[in-house]
Amino acid sequence: MLQPSPLKKRIFGLENEYGLIFSPNGRVYLPMEKVLGYIFEGLIPNSWPSNAFLVNGARFYQDTGCHPEYSTPECDNILDLVIHDKAGERLLEACLPAAEERLREEGLSGEIYIFKNNTDSLGNTYGCHENFLMRRDVDFWKVTEQLIPFFVTRQVYSGAGKVLKVSGKPQYFISQRAQHIHEKTSSSTTSSRSIINTRDEPHSDAERYRRLHIIVGDSNMSEFVTYLKVGTATLVLSMIEEGYAVQGMEFEDPVKAIREVSRDPTLKRKIKLDDGRQLTAVEVQRVYLDRAQEYLAQQEHDPILDDVWQRWAMVLDKLEEDPMQLVREIDWVTKRHLIQSYIDKKGCGWDDPRVFLLDLQYHDVKRTRGLYYLMESRGMIERVVEEEAVQRAMSTPPQTTRAKVRGDFIRFARAKNRSYTVDWTYLKLNGYWEETILCMDPFSAVNRRVDELLSQVAGLRFYR
Repeated sequence: MLQPSPLKKRIFGLENEYGLIFSPNGRVYLPMEKVLGYIFEGLIPNSWPSNAFLVNGARFYQDTGCHPEYSTPECDNILDLVIHDKAGERLLEACLPAAEERLREEGLSGEIYIFKNNTDSLGNTYGCHENFLMRRDVDFWKVTEQLIPFFVTRQVYSGAGKVLKVSGKPQYFISQRAQHIHEKTSSSTTSSRSIINTRDEPHSDAERYRRLHIIVGDSNMSEFVTYLKVGTATLVLSMIEEGYAVQGMEFEDPVKAIREVSRDPTLKRKIKLDDGRQLTAVEVQRVYLDRAQEYLAQQEHDPILDDVWQRWAMVLDKLEEDPMQLVREIDWVTKRHLIQSYIDKKGCGWDDPRVFLLDLQYHDVKRTRGLYYLMESRGMIERVVEEEAVQRAMSTPPQTTRAKVRGDFIRFARAKNRSYTVDWTYLKLNGYWEETILCMDPFSAVNRRVDELLSQVAGLRFYR
């Protein structure tokens, strides 16, 4: 397993919205809000509001459409981000037994399913958002123009795969989100979803930083993919910020291109560029790969970024030769192999209802039930991080970012049974000695004012 190493300073975060289903034993209607409420009880004690931060520094809340959403704490290296993204899955999984027991107490026996995916059976979509802190002094629009071709084609290794019916016939798509993208750039995350979201919420020093908010990607079960998709995006963003531009790769129609790439698991479809050239998605990725190699050659050696580049090159080679070589690493390949094996065994077609069920079950976060995790338990999946680190991250924040201050503060307040208010950039103990403390530096794992406040409260004695 790789070990974290210092990178050029950058903060990362992932937001995953989860699908939620209650399957009752018998005929019964139960509002999903009630099911979600029982899940919240397992994560947020003492009836805290359904929008709260946890002791590991992460945020858990209800998003539009009754979806539980987990936002990782701020991470300053890619491996920590992979670990904390997986910790979100484990936290939700851990809530299932108690939530189902609460339902039984009300005479509503059944099973709750939580899926880390991006679409439901009705065609609705919910997202996986990537956040990168980026420099304010670079031209955001010039950066986005260079990033769009990269994100359009990144799905060849970051897609989660999806069986969809087109004109009544089932077809396998590389990406779940691609068909729901309507704009190149937009400030909306729902009505006009874009490749790059322009909402500018850095949650830090706004004069120095802004946020790059990417809503085009799929939620991934594969640790390898999460590591690679965030790692390659980081590498490309860094090189563009440092002046290693990628010129002449603008697409004639990026929205059309992202959909066409998704509909072609053979990866042979050509994308038309503004200058008339036509390239495959893998060929476009190679342009960025080669430019990244030039960039890395001029930088101080970093084992993580070097490893990202090497894995990126390996994946593109195998995608060109035969994507099925990546059955242990890439979600859309793994799922396609799983479904095809089932079809071959059962002698059914892609339009069999069981195929659509397999597609969904791949994303079940319950490790004794989800198909991804059943494959992992049999050694059929490539892991990137240790399970021990994931388990620790369920209750321990990253130790090198602002998340440590937040997580330690929440743990202290709960231990003292004190009411508190928390957001990404501030902390406050409610009641006596009430004070709002700003925490604007996401790179700082210490805050003197918070330390003083906690020390003061810890030393107090209360008499009745």
